[in-house]
Amino acid sequence: MNFQFDGQQGLIIIHAELTGPLGNAVLRLALDTGATITLVNVDILVAIGYDPSSSSSLIDVTTGSCVESVPSITLSNILALGHTRTDFPILAHTLPPSSGIDGVLGLDFFRGQSLSLDFRNGKINLV
Repeated sequence: MNFQFDGQQGLIIIHAELTGPLGNAVLRLALDTGATITLVNVDILVAIGYDPSSSSSLIDVTTGSCVESVPSITLSNILALGHTRTDFPILAHTLPPSSGIDGVLGLDFFRGQSLSLDFRNGKINLV
């Protein structure tokens, strides 16, 4: 299944649906092959029923300016690019509003799959 993106513009934005204890949310995630773990904004996770502040699992994340300890939580479901992952661990972190995204879809989502990015035709294929 192919998905469209604008290969002439900045970030590749993926629409993803997350399922939580209190409901669902549709997010704008940047496809980030430089991120080993998927990351979602804390406010969205809280809105659908997760509590990152109660997580006992903290992961050190290297950002552009420092290393931060970030809570890891497990999502019930995440659906992106036609694929669903259940019991999927992610990082919960606050991104600046100027980023224009709700998080990043990292390499962990793509492992074991074949990801093709066709910049000429603006198509993503994940099989």
